[in-house]
Amino acid sequence: MSDGPPQTANIGEIPLHADEVHVWQASLDADPAAIERLFGYLSPVEREQAARFLSPKDGNRFAVCRGILRELLGGYLRCPASDVCLEVGARGKPALRVDAGLRFNVSNSQGVALYAFALGREVGVDIEKIRPEVAFQGIEDRYFSPRERQELRNLPEKLRPEGFFLCWTRKEAYIKARGDGLYLPLDSFDVSLTPGEPAVLNSQDRDRWSVYPLPLRPDFAGSLVVEGDKIPVRMWEVSGYAVETLEVSDQRLPE
Repeated sequence: MSDGPPQTANIGEIPLHADEVHVWQASLDADPAAIERLFGYLSPVEREQAARFLSPKDGNRFAVCRGILRELLGGYLRCPASDVCLEVGARGKPALRVDAGLRFNVSNSQGVALYAFALGREVGVDIEKIRPEVAFQGIEDRYFSPRERQELRNLPEKLRPEGFFLCWTRKEAYIKARGDGLYLPLDSFDVSLTPGEPAVLNSQDRDRWSVYPLPLRPDFAGSLVVEGDKIPVRMWEVSGYAVETLEVSDQRLPE
């Protein structure tokens, strides 16, 4: 972690190098002025999506999530957030309409979002709030591999909720990095899930990817999958919503 308090930084002043990955964490509960500004970046389709949420709070969080994504992309591309044009690939993975070599992925859960960015390499990120009631509903019997189910059963009961969501986020991040969406069965590959132990991926293309657990708040699990071996990861936290100026803290994950 960097020394001293978080510093104010302009997004465009944080360069992204080809040999690293940036991860941003952000709260999606913003003040009305920030919501209005971020909503203004959305495409007509996204505005319709925001309007379809039954809860105004959830609609605002959706708008903030997509608006922050555009501000971050605009910072890396050196263009206004309003000029960032996105599209959805054939299997659902978002991408820039004009390929600039910048790859990204986004995930959100219960008002917290994660964004991952890299140059010339695929990335996938996933975040989930740890909810013990979900971890014991038998979901692992449908989506986890036999090896993962056994590892989960071997955990002490108090660690099973965290282990469940470590497994889930690692599997989701891997699928998102590959761009497969739901086309790759979740039980067709293995990930490790024991809290405190190294993240491991067992798949046919495992040599292509690196898996990182992300240090988040105790009630959240987050995972990052990056194309390449031992890629340095820098993590930033958004704690302010001034236009294209964020208070950030820089954390480097161990390789």
